[in-house]
Order: sequence, then structure tokens, then C-alpha cells
Amino acid sequence: MGSEFKVSSFKFQITTHSVEETKKLGEKIGEWLNAGTVIALTGDLGSGKTSFVQGLARGLDVPDVYYITSPSYTLINEYPGRHPLFHVDLYRIEDPVDFEDIGLYEILDDNGVVAIEWADRIQKELLPDHVIVNFEISDDESRKICFTAYGLECVNLLKKLENL
Repeated sequence: MGSEFKVSSFKFQITTHSVEETKKLGEKIGEWLNAGTVIALTGDLGSGKTSFVQGLARGLDVPDVYYITSPSYTLINEYPGRHPLFHVDLYRIEDPVDFEDIGLYEILDDNGVVAIEWADRIQKELLPDHVIVNFEISDDESRKICFTAYGLECVNLLKKLENL
């Protein structure tokens, strides 16, 4: 009976040429996000992950009184918006057992949008349908950003973005 199903996936790449372009890209994506979407952010320090999340927050209508910073020490910041935004930073997490301690599993089951910086520190199998956004530094201002979607809703989101 070993019936198999194929996981929907889709991949494409874009280059931004400034921090503001990276934020605008995040903002456009934030406008289209539904509750329950998980964005897994990877890339080197200073590659644009937090700038992208600042744009996501704008697109999710997070009020301007909230300044979006990387939660390196608090691990998770929550912001109100059209859908709550949970901004997670796993940079300081070493042991996967800590994910339960910081409440990551609970927010993945919540009805917000979850943006996880340093998402390569979590096993991909533990994530529900998600979009991986990998940032690569091209030069001082430019970033090569590769998107990979897993799951039908995430694939549809990226196809919308690709058609811009």
C-alpha cells in the first residue's frame, strides 16, 4: 500500500541592490501573507535578514511605534498587526532541546506569521509548510535572495511574487 505523495515545492531567486529594496521586498511579501505562514531566514551575519523582517512587519501592518530589531537576546519578539508577527532569532541557540524551552513549538502552532532568523539551526522536518529565504551578500549593498517554498500555499505565494 505504500502510497506516496509529493511535497509541493518551488524555487526562484531575486537580487536587491539596497537595504531599502530588501525591505520593500519583505513589505510586498508581508502584504500577501496569511496567518500560519512560516518564513525560515538563512544567511550570513549582515546579509539582510532583519531588514527583510522589518519590511514584512510593514506589510503586515505592524504599527510604526514598534521598531523591529533582531531578538538575539530575547529570542522571540511578538508584534501586533493584521496577523501577529513572531520574530525569532536562533543565533544563540545551540541545542535543539531549547526550542521547547523558548516556546518555538507553540508559536509554530499559533495563527500568526513566524519569521525565524538562523533557521538553519532547526531541523527542516520540524517546520510546517514554509518558505526558506536565503540571503547571500553580493557586494556592499546588493543581496542575492533565494526563495524555496514547501507546501501549496507557500508555493502560490512565491509564484505571485515571481509574477511581479
